[in-house]
Amino acid sequence: MSLNMNSTFRDVRKSAFHRSQTLVYRNGFAVPRRPTVGIGQDPLLSEQLIQQQISKLSSETPYITRGSYQEQGLVEDVIPAYVALDKKVLRFYAYFEEDILCSPKEQHRVCPVVIYYYLEDDSICIFEPRVENSGIPQGERIKRQRLPRNAHGEPYLWKHLNIGMYLEVYGVKYNITQCDAFTKEFMESEGIVLNDPQPMPVDPYSQSRKITLPSHITPSNFDQMQQFIDMDRKVLRFFALLDDADALFADTRAVTIQFYLGDNTVEIREVHEANSGHDPFPILMHRQKLPKTFKATPQNFPSCVLEVSKAEVEEYYTPKDFQTGQTMKLRGRRFLLYDCDGFTKEYYQKNHPDIQMKPSEVPNKTSLVQLRKKEVPPYNGFGSLEDSLQNCLYLIPEPPKKNVLKMLENNNKVLCYSARMESQNPDDDGRLFILSYSLANDMISIYEKPTRNSGIIAGKFLKDTRIPKPGSSLENPEFYSPADFAIGATLHVFGRRFVLTDADQYVLNYLESNAGQIPHQTLLSIHQKLGVRTENNQAHDQNGDDVAEPSS
Repeated sequence: MSLNMNSTFRDVRKSAFHRSQTLVYRNGFAVPRRPTVGIGQDPLLSEQLIQQQISKLSSETPYITRGSYQEQGLVEDVIPAYVALDKKVLRFYAYFEEDILCSPKEQHRVCPVVIYYYLEDDSICIFEPRVENSGIPQGERIKRQRLPRNAHGEPYLWKHLNIGMYLEVYGVKYNITQCDAFTKEFMESEGIVLNDPQPMPVDPYSQSRKITLPSHITPSNFDQMQQFIDMDRKVLRFFALLDDADALFADTRAVTIQFYLGDNTVEIREVHEANSGHDPFPILMHRQKLPKTFKATPQNFPSCVLEVSKAEVEEYYTPKDFQTGQTMKLRGRRFLLYDCDGFTKEYYQKNHPDIQMKPSEVPNKTSLVQLRKKEVPPYNGFGSLEDSLQNCLYLIPEPPKKNVLKMLENNNKVLCYSARMESQNPDDDGRLFILSYSLANDMISIYEKPTRNSGIIAGKFLKDTRIPKPGSSLENPEFYSPADFAIGATLHVFGRRFVLTDADQYVLNYLESNAGQIPHQTLLSIHQKLGVRTENNQAHDQNGDDVAEPSS
């Protein structure tokens, strides 16, 4: 096999096979990498030769120039932006609010961010600091890029940024509150005046998660174990009356209040009486410590739902707070202490001689609880007054009682009157009505006469009902009666006004038979109206006319 003399052989000593770089930074400039010193060459000598060549090229004067040598000045070196502004970044501190929709504990969340503005290419990066154990994906929110400022795609520049402004990026508004010292110095050097720094708002949810430092309370020197050993099975017993005057069915009950000296607990037992109407529950309140005063709590504290803890109670009831003859309020109820047993009296004489435990007279139950008269609620205007009253008197309402004797005597007795409507509407001028008053139940019905080409449907205008007089109260209403129906009188019927114009002969006969209950003016007006009409009818009869038209 022939050997090619022009072939090359791989250096077996080579251990690095990476691709070498062609550029290297020198004093901030990217220059080509120097050639590798060959085998057997002096590296110091090779570096000196390269430096000599660079110095020679820089010192030589070009043979071809534009203009005279005198006019040609020294040309300043042009530094590109990516070199001059390399690693120069403006840093702003901002925050944005994120709405929380499905959480009962918070409505919004305040998220702080850091905005980095790179001067070399006008790119922006927004970074959210990571919070340990937050459970929220945090870190780099927006990668380094040029952010559009408007719909035309114009990017944000450093001159558009300032403290107190809103930076809107992809639908999220970032409120800039602060910047670092380098950013402030750079902006002032460019002639931009920064606004005053703004405080960063506190995130309410993060504030609620902060763990408060534990506080130590020095324990009391009182020995509860010694108290239990000395006072076990020693009980103070008071006889009292429970005052339930505020209840629906006011009553007083005999109870015994027992104070256990071993642990300062209180128990209330009810004394059951035969045929009292109460269930025989022996214990009204189980044995427990009764709080006397509480510590100051906020108004929205749910004290009526949650159990009271020891940290919320400032003082409990002690034997000094019990005395015969006084009324105590325990658990929202009033108890009158009127006597105690013999052991209780000896205990107070020995330990609390300043408290006198003298028995007091047992008051009568009726003196403690004054029976209140049932008050009828005001009439609400729905239904009749009698029907609404039945709902207040009975659990299952009964029909109101009627005057049967009056209904039998005045059955089918109706007083009829003619009336016209008084209204500001000119279309109501020609409307005629018949007002019927039933003597059996004092109800009034109104019927409208048909008028040709009036455009108004005639018929029943008001069904049988009792009409109250204007100015009467809902508690004591006054209703219209035949004594108010004088000819020419105006009746107010649920916002409408009717003027009586005529009456029939039966009305006159009924009013004359009950003249003692009818005002003289009402009877006189009907006499005059029917008397004039009678004279006119007689005149028509004398002239040979037909029978007079009957009254309406």
